[in-house]
Amino acid sequence: MTRKDTNVCWMLALCAAVAMLAPASANLNLYLTQYEVRRLLGLSAELFYVREGVINEYALNFVVPVPAHIDSLAFTWQSLGRPLPYSVSLDVNNREALPSPRLNMSVSGHVPTAPETWSVLLPCSGDVAAEVDVVLRVNVTLAKDNIKALTFRRRKICLKADRTVTRPGAAPGAAGGGSAAGGSLGAAAGTDPEQTAVPLPTASVFYIAVGCACLLIALLVTGLTIYYTRSRKLRRQGDMLQESRLGSSSSSAQGHATFLAEPGLLAAPVNNWTAASSCKSGSYASFRRLPDRLDRLPAYTSCSSAYTPLDEHAPHSRSPDHHEDLQQRIAQLTIQRCRVRLRSVVLEGTFGRVYRGSYADEEGVEQEVLVKTVTDHASQVQVSLLLQEGMAMYGVSHKNVMSILGVSIEDHTAPFLLYPLRNHQNLKRFLQKCKLCPKGIAHSLTTQEVVDMALQITTGMQYLHRKRLLHRDLSARNCVVDDKLRVQITDNALARDLFPADYQCLGDNENRPVKWLAIESLSHKTFTTASDVWSFGVLLWELTTLAQQPYVEIDPFEMEVYLRDGYRLAQPVNCPDELFAVMAYCWAMSSEERPTFHQLNACLQEFYTQLTRYV
Repeated sequence: MTRKDTNVCWMLALCAAVAMLAPASANLNLYLTQYEVRRLLGLSAELFYVREGVINEYALNFVVPVPAHIDSLAFTWQSLGRPLPYSVSLDVNNREALPSPRLNMSVSGHVPTAPETWSVLLPCSGDVAAEVDVVLRVNVTLAKDNIKALTFRRRKICLKADRTVTRPGAAPGAAGGGSAAGGSLGAAAGTDPEQTAVPLPTASVFYIAVGCACLLIALLVTGLTIYYTRSRKLRRQGDMLQESRLGSSSSSAQGHATFLAEPGLLAAPVNNWTAASSCKSGSYASFRRLPDRLDRLPAYTSCSSAYTPLDEHAPHSRSPDHHEDLQQRIAQLTIQRCRVRLRSVVLEGTFGRVYRGSYADEEGVEQEVLVKTVTDHASQVQVSLLLQEGMAMYGVSHKNVMSILGVSIEDHTAPFLLYPLRNHQNLKRFLQKCKLCPKGIAHSLTTQEVVDMALQITTGMQYLHRKRLLHRDLSARNCVVDDKLRVQITDNALARDLFPADYQCLGDNENRPVKWLAIESLSHKTFTTASDVWSFGVLLWELTTLAQQPYVEIDPFEMEVYLRDGYRLAQPVNCPDELFAVMAYCWAMSSEERPTFHQLNACLQEFYTQLTRYV
């Protein structure tokens, strides 16, 4: 061997030694596949917890609910380089409900360089019903002093099993052992079990036939009931709109501008519910409720929208008895103009004004009132719309709902709508004032105050829904608050004029609160109790952001597509996860997955109780 060959060998050996001593760089991907995200969260997307070594802390912080019908969780990982050592631990807080959680892989080993999916099995015992907190800890060693510690939190819903259900006519043990025995016999005979015809007992055939007949009859009855109910709704709404077209004197009848009466609207049963997780990008997943779904009533589709100008030339078709009853109701609400005194302007728009004033009753006792009216140049359509929307609150009485006190209609003058006033101010204007205190320093409401105000709103909405009324424009601008933070829900009379930035026209000549509407209200103009819940979620976001404009960067024409793609409002700064989970759950894509106001009130009340324990 020559000297030159010897030098080459030494150089190769030195390079190999340096390569062995140099730390190998490696990264990690850990994520949920699209199938797993759809199965767990109802969203068609992948969810990365670790992407090329970068941890998504935002996604890790959320406690993901696992419904009762799901008993396994699947994770996919891949080492981007050499195999990486790992260790996994699994803990639960209730062994009685979830006695044997386990992994389908070893608790320690190496992360493979090819994508690999592994599972966490969560079989419930069925002995008790409980929500079990599951904590999965994964430690991956990227280098000698670089260990990625990941903690996944899940909340498994376990239901108590009904162990008394048996198949009619089946002998004990037949359900479990019959298939095994049949499989053994089939194998012994050398036949294919799938090709072996097993005749059904005569009793089973009879039960199946009776069940199918009953199901068919139930579907027919349900269809006829829905058709009849909707026909009554449309006829009644058309009659009410006909009545509003008679002029300003009859426009004070109960309007359908914002509050619509649903004949079958009842409070839904109380169910437990939990918010799912979301991705860090600002696109929030569809928040799924537990399997015990609510029996919601059919959606009410508005054929005559609240924002459509009235046709004043439509024919009139009402019975004399109804007119007499309507005139009596108007007479009960009508007051004399001379008893009203206007003092100062509180809010003013293009054609609408809100005054602070006083009203003297027949005994001369004065009380402070809020007066809504229009200017002299307002059109007849705007006058009719004021009366129609203002009369929506007629006859309601609740501490968290502001009912109309009286109406004054005289010839050739603008109508007055009177409301009781107790140091109230508009909630949206109040929140905007909270952004700066007198010294110019940023100021926010406390979380306890925000939750208390939200509780008052849910209480008022529960009352309206029990009265078979939908709000359809629930927002901070349509609420008032006094100096003791007592909140009342109001109608939306003059709201489009006083807050024009909150309403947009999508080319159909209707000004609608696009950024507050549920997706079904945007696409089909469908309004239900669930669409009011969606608007409450946006209102809760307004409370925590001090009346910031929602979706300020989104064009109104793109809102429906934006929401349908799964995007929602981002979590406000300093907003607790528990409170944001309530908001996000209100924005579930399916109306059936949203909670009722009864459930919202119970959840917020529990959170409020927890807050007061630390004060």
